[in-house]
Amino acid sequence: MKLNTSGIIGQSTTLADVFKMLAKVAPTDSTVLVTGESGTGKELLVRALHDNSRRADKLFVPINCGAIPKELLESELFGHEKGAFTNALRSRAGRFELADGGTIFLDEIGEMDLSLQVKILRVLQEREFERVGGNVCKEVDVRIVAATNRDLEAEVAAGRFREDLFYRLNVIPLHLPPLRERGGDVLLLSRFFLDRFCLKKERPPLTLDPQVRSVFMAYQWPGNVRELENLMERLSILVDGDVVHVDDLPAKVLAQVGDVSLLPESPMPEPEAPSAACEVSSAGTTGPSAAAGDAPCPPPSAGSGNTAAPAAGQEGFLWPTLQTMNEHGGNLKDFLDAVEMRLINEALQRADGVKNQAAELLGIKRTTLIEKLKKKGV
Repeated sequence: MKLNTSGIIGQSTTLADVFKMLAKVAPTDSTVLVTGESGTGKELLVRALHDNSRRADKLFVPINCGAIPKELLESELFGHEKGAFTNALRSRAGRFELADGGTIFLDEIGEMDLSLQVKILRVLQEREFERVGGNVCKEVDVRIVAATNRDLEAEVAAGRFREDLFYRLNVIPLHLPPLRERGGDVLLLSRFFLDRFCLKKERPPLTLDPQVRSVFMAYQWPGNVRELENLMERLSILVDGDVVHVDDLPAKVLAQVGDVSLLPESPMPEPEAPSAACEVSSAGTTGPSAAAGDAPCPPPSAGSGNTAAPAAGQEGFLWPTLQTMNEHGGNLKDFLDAVEMRLINEALQRADGVKNQAAELLGIKRTTLIEKLKKKGV
């Protein structure tokens, strides 16, 4: 069965690893805890989790635990009976009842009050709850998925989060990497957002100057995909010509990356934008022609999309032979190590020593590249 990525855009190896985990976890009913910085698109990932589950034909019910006052959150989650509190003029079902048979998404669960955490724990353990002001237990069949941008283990140690609830939620941990660890995805996403906003504002598409692409690759994106999306909307309004130049970028971005003339040239060409039919972006926003049932974007490849090694039999590619190996050391391990080091050095040279970009060119994680360099004493 083909994985429905719900339109998440990206071709980086780090995102490909997330999708591998998603494919394994989605068909189960296991509780999932999604972690990641603010703006990485955690809700979109959870929607993909629901869309690939056996509950996909049932409701997906999100609730932001940090956006609702704690005195009202219990009623939102579990509902209330008539007269339970002032202005409770009628009985009302909560989110758990609405999500029966489907998935409930508890976003920013790290913001939840300790007293309410006990009741969430009961739902996880017993699959039942009581409405506020009620005395009847209601059974519910829901898959619970939670997300947070906090370090819940640190919160447990500080006494702000229940340890038993943490372990109940953390059955399957799923981490969404920040944009700065997704290599060339920043250029792919910037192209998508820029085209989308230009189309919306009925202006010709903008292109990114090569120096701007270098800045985007070097910038740390503390606000992640949400920050990138907001910047692309701003540029689509304020840029006068057809090209985005360095002078068009915010002072905050330029101050962080330093002297632009010293930045390595981006080894990745201007990417083609994903299809306008993509349902949603990595920030969780809907595209211009999105509608329920639209075909999702193609799933990400294992690498950056422009550095794939030639396949066997491909014209112009010759497989090494035993004679080749013997001429270069006569030992399989040493020969493979030499080939690997040569490719690593070439990638580092093309990326001007920037390990994130070199790892993308090689189709591996940055941490894997660093470990290989350590083993080789580089």
